[in-house]
Amino acid sequence: MSEFDTQIGQAASQGQDETSSQTLKDQVADAGADVRQRAGDALQVSTDAAREKFKEAADAASDVAEGAVDRFQDKAEEQQRSGADFVSRLAGNLRQAAHAFDNDAPFAARGINSAAGYVEDAAEKIRNGTFRDLVDGTSDFAKRQPAAFLGLSLLAGFAAVRFFRASGKQTSSSQDEDAS
Repeated sequence: MSEFDTQIGQAASQGQDETSSQTLKDQVADAGADVRQRAGDALQVSTDAAREKFKEAADAASDVAEGAVDRFQDKAEEQQRSGADFVSRLAGNLRQAAHAFDNDAPFAARGINSAAGYVEDAAEKIRNGTFRDLVDGTSDFAKRQPAAFLGLSLLAGFAAVRFFRASGKQTSSSQDEDAS
């Protein structure tokens, strides 16, 4: 073989190396692009699945919260009615106390009757109004009639203490009966 043949063989083999090298580069680039595309697709699918799960969790939490709010509102309305009944009974007790003073101290009887009227109004506001209405009404009454407000506060405190003591005795006596 001549030197010329050797050079042609080397040139041909270099051409093949370059071609195979170029083909290999193209294959690697294609594989990289394919991997990149698959990774992007997988990321999109994962993101969509995560979004869907998050939405389901948020919907479930919203349903639970709505249920809790409904139960809280029901309980608050029940307590509101119970409080209105208690205040109504307090107004009735004040009216009875006013009648006891009719003959001996009519001035005191009128004041107590007036206070009972305010208490009855408060009972209606508790029953039919909002908490804000009650606070505003109480504040207005305290500004207009500070002495009556103080007296009613004391009476309400005494009544609440008696109520809680009576409730405690009933509860403990019913527990004693259950234990027997």
